[in-house]
Amino acid sequence: MTQQADDIAVLSAAAAWLREGRRVALGMVLRTWGSSPRPPGSLLAMNDSGNYCGSLSGGCVEETLVARYADGDIAGPQPTRIDFGVDRQEASRMGLPCGGRLEVLVEELGDAQQTEALLERLARGELVARTLDCVTGRVSLQAGRDGPELAICDDRVTKTFGPAWQLLLIGDGQLARHLASMASQLDYRVTICDPRDLYKTPMPDGIAMTDTMPDDAVRNISDQARTAIVTLAHDPKQDDLGLSAALESGAFYIGALGSRQSAQARNRRLESLGYSRADIARIHGPAGLSIGSKRPAEIALSILAQITAIRNGITGANG
Repeated sequence: MTQQADDIAVLSAAAAWLREGRRVALGMVLRTWGSSPRPPGSLLAMNDSGNYCGSLSGGCVEETLVARYADGDIAGPQPTRIDFGVDRQEASRMGLPCGGRLEVLVEELGDAQQTEALLERLARGELVARTLDCVTGRVSLQAGRDGPELAICDDRVTKTFGPAWQLLLIGDGQLARHLASMASQLDYRVTICDPRDLYKTPMPDGIAMTDTMPDDAVRNISDQARTAIVTLAHDPKQDDLGLSAALESGAFYIGALGSRQSAQARNRRLESLGYSRADIARIHGPAGLSIGSKRPAEIALSILAQITAIRNGITGANG
């Protein structure tokens, strides 16, 4: 499952238990030290009968939390912070790497209404920031913004939910469809842009299509810092328009399909338009990790793998 699907499953379980009249708490990883199986922001819902949904460690941390919650030891009116700092022997028992350590925040949930309101907004494709006041236990929902998905500030913790990441593909075709399908399964909002009359076939569910010019499609993007742009048209008139606008955007990834020879020709064209070598160096071309394949589905996989690595801050993720 992807992180977005994981979050929705956890929140849906919590809302269902609340509707049944059960006492329910939400656990969240705040910080980790060393290697940890689950990143900060990971969620776990649990109820007073010992049932739970989600994962914080992939080990016995969950069992410990659920047992303590069922016994009434944690999560009262105020949220509870628990530091699971473990030595080598304890780490093995808990399913953590040697010396693993994580800080978990556990909050008691109220009625189902607010959790259901969050789920309804996520179902509409919204980006939602949920802020917890760690002193009062009060929760508020706001429109999400660019930035980290988890923010810890003084006595407040904000987790941003929703399909924040976007992928714009310039040029339709078999490769674009493979890439769009894979990216949508990772909760990207995917748009394929192609103004050419040749490409007017129906889009798969969840994939948007626009026939605007590529530069306009780029400029119309909101939340550019969470956007990847890939040109796939094999048409310099289309690709160069998209790349020119992409270089002036805040996109975290810009990729262009094509051979190294075509990339050199493209770079010369962009230089003639006034873009510096530093600007052009933002383009990953040929797009994707080098995996020695010419099959469209595998090329799509290599591109999405490169996008994922760069999104996660991995340096040197070039083809």
